[in-house]
Amino acid sequence: GAIGWSLWRIYKTDNILTTVMIETAKLTSMVFIILLGAAMLTAAFRAFGGEEIVRHFLTGLPGGFWGQFFVVMAVIFVLGFFLDFIEIAVVVVPIVAPILLSDPEANITAVWFGVMVGLNIQTSFLTPPFGFALFYLRSVAGKAIQTLQIYRGVVVFIGLQLLALVIVGYYPSLVNYLPKRLNLTSQTAPPPKNPALQQCLEEDLLDVYSREEIVLNQAIYKMNALNLSELSQNYAKKLKVSFDKAGQSYGLLQNIMTERQKREDYAIRYRPIHQEARAIEAKIRKIEKDIIAYENRNDLSPQDNENMALLIERIDELKALIPANWQQARQQYVDLTKNITTAQRKYQRNVDDSYQTIIQAINVINAAPVLQKYIVELEKLAVIIDNESFKDAGLAIKNNQSLLNNIADSSKIRSLLSKARKDLKKKKKARAMKNYQKALDMAKKELLWRSKAQTNILLDLQGFEQSIRHHIGVRSQKRLNSEQAADVASCLAHHRDISLEF
Repeated sequence: GAIGWSLWRIYKTDNILTTVMIETAKLTSMVFIILLGAAMLTAAFRAFGGEEIVRHFLTGLPGGFWGQFFVVMAVIFVLGFFLDFIEIAVVVVPIVAPILLSDPEANITAVWFGVMVGLNIQTSFLTPPFGFALFYLRSVAGKAIQTLQIYRGVVVFIGLQLLALVIVGYYPSLVNYLPKRLNLTSQTAPPPKNPALQQCLEEDLLDVYSREEIVLNQAIYKMNALNLSELSQNYAKKLKVSFDKAGQSYGLLQNIMTERQKREDYAIRYRPIHQEARAIEAKIRKIEKDIIAYENRNDLSPQDNENMALLIERIDELKALIPANWQQARQQYVDLTKNITTAQRKYQRNVDDSYQTIIQAINVINAAPVLQKYIVELEKLAVIIDNESFKDAGLAIKNNQSLLNNIADSSKIRSLLSKARKDLKKKKKARAMKNYQKALDMAKKELLWRSKAQTNILLDLQGFEQSIRHHIGVRSQKRLNSEQAADVASCLAHHRDISLEF
């Protein structure tokens, strides 16, 4: 009733509701007109090559990515003195953001860049002469307070904004951590096998292995002492190999860290060479574009030919400035990177094979009750093969084969039944019956060892699987658990310099 009464008064008292709706529509239209104008301006700016000019200007600045980033942030801060935050966000940011985000040197995230720009634009509310907050204060302040006093008083708050900007810039994890963690714990989280997670996951697993090394070794020792004679020879052999691989996991993970440390140590000497050589190569590529532009013209003047010759000479001069040991240094860095990749593949193949073998064995043993019910249906085929037509008998075998979809590792039984079907198509009933009998014997043999294993071994295998699920078997899980997601998110929240990879 109160809400209804309030709505009636709003509508009736001086027609407030209509006025508010009209003003809202005006404001919304104004914002959309600004957005459309900004989009048109940006499109025209890019069409006339303005973005390339900005790119060349920024990439030509000293200091690499951080030099470019500092200049862009300084420009946005100065623009905040005169422009509204909307104009800066929809005109300036779309031009500079792709340039900065494509630079591999800092490997920054778009979220962090957006927050930094947002903090910077916030200062536009406080910076004179067109800061909105200053106008608001001027409208409510008394006549005794002068505008210059307001400008002087706001300096401290601008300083606090800039301090916040510096803190967020120096500690990017303040921005990146929460989005990364939410992503890793969501229903659409990437699986632990995702290549982007591997380095951080390996660093986290190294701590887990070191903490649980004694417990893990005891669990592996217990499994090696387990009597596997009741299993089939195939699975007994597979599990023995699986337990051995589980014991090698920690050492293989340490090998990755050793190879990575070798590359980091070498990168200290290699980075200056890389930066110098790549900077010269960038200049050469720029000159080559100018040469191509000349070559594509049909009306070259003698002056143009002379300019091309000078550009070619300039390229030769720049090539001479490339460090003499550049190719050798680059190859050594590439080799060290390959060593890391090789160590990672060995570790990943080792843990994946080890864990998947245990999961497969558990699934096979757990299928014993289903296999027992299946054998009852399989035994009924003998009468059908003997008494029914070739076509009906083959159809019955086909329907029976579909029941094997729910039984793990039943390919041998399926294969023998397929041979029996083929024999029936060739109207060779005796051979079909022989293959059917082999399939029945195979199923009973499988049931015998699976039933024994279910009684005597299954609980030990399940306990071992649970104990290694979140380190040796983590790559086979659908997503990270909450503790691992927090650790990996903390690692991913930091910016990594990957410029040496390019």
